[in-house]
Amino acid sequence: MLFSLSWRNVWRNKVRSAVIIFSVAVGIFAGMYSTAFFKGMADQRIRKVIDTELSYIQIHKKDFRETSDFKIFMPGTDNLVEKIAKIPHVTGVSSRIVAQAMIASAETATGVILKGVNTDKEIKVTNLQDRIIDGKYFDGIKRNPVVIGKKLAEKLNVRVRSKVVITLQDMDNNITSGAFRVVGIYSTNDNMYDEANVFVRFSDLQQLIDFPENAANEIVINLEGNKYMPEVITKVKEIAGDYEVLDWKQLSPEMDYLIEAMDMYMYIFIIIILLALLFGIINTMLMVVMERTKEIGMLMAIGMNKFRIFSMIVLESVMLSLTGGVAGVIIGGLASKWGETHPVDLSWWAQGYEQLGYDAFVYTHIEPVMMVNVTLLVILTGIIAALYPAYKALKNDPADALRME
Repeated sequence: MLFSLSWRNVWRNKVRSAVIIFSVAVGIFAGMYSTAFFKGMADQRIRKVIDTELSYIQIHKKDFRETSDFKIFMPGTDNLVEKIAKIPHVTGVSSRIVAQAMIASAETATGVILKGVNTDKEIKVTNLQDRIIDGKYFDGIKRNPVVIGKKLAEKLNVRVRSKVVITLQDMDNNITSGAFRVVGIYSTNDNMYDEANVFVRFSDLQQLIDFPENAANEIVINLEGNKYMPEVITKVKEIAGDYEVLDWKQLSPEMDYLIEAMDMYMYIFIIIILLALLFGIINTMLMVVMERTKEIGMLMAIGMNKFRIFSMIVLESVMLSLTGGVAGVIIGGLASKWGETHPVDLSWWAQGYEQLGYDAFVYTHIEPVMMVNVTLLVILTGIIAALYPAYKALKNDPADALRME
């Protein structure tokens, strides 16, 4: 009976109730879609870091990452790679030579990170081959092929089959150079990465710098999914011994921070919206209580206890906010799901986003737990919004309330 009475009271003033419900629905929709948008943007950036730049796990000799000295290498890596490949949930393992180098074209030169990769194994740990926008991935040029980023190609003013010269130190600290031809140009939509990273074949770089056989600076490991990382990294550490074993969160701590910050941001944003709506609901419920002072006094006079009156006003507030909140959650959820297959086009600002490593086409991402939590927050908002109006109603004296016109 109390529920039906509260529901009828909500719709006594249809226009006022409709305005509040509409405001709540629009606010929740805007909050959910905005958080889904930024969550999707962050997820795309993290997926790019894992799938293209770092993979899930990397192994190095201690001090290599701090000095970037390719003379700090791991011997006997072929055996290590074979053992790691047998670990469950590992989908790919590849060894690399990583060195600082200078790359030069006929027009200019610049410093880069040169990576010698085993091409047949590399395609199982990163998706760089899918990022090729011109030419092919180490196919079409037999002698000294090189894959460079779009931003670097623009800086050097080169294209596919152009000649570049790579200069670096060999194992004896002598300056050595090699002529390479551009076989492919890739784009990750991350200008800093595309400009800094150059890929050549492992054997070509090994021969150029006289790098030891069966050795590597870096071993990259790909997995079936992020959920298997703790299990796999424990087994890898057992096999790797004293070598440094790091997951992608340790290799790129700013991405781990991005996840935590984004989760916090989503709830802060929703709470700010709910706080703004809270005052609107409080104002509406105060007006309702003032308009029904005589009616509430009559209910108290005929024996309705204060708890039931309090519960009735709280229920009205909850129903008012919940109706709009659920509508906002449903519309926001549907819009976010639609955005998972229909990206938001930010190509107008593509250059700025690519400077930061983000894509110009953003797919939204919403989690069911987020929708449930927002609904619970809406109910909590309705309860809080009713407390002061209900308190004001209970302070009325029945005899004085009945004398009001």
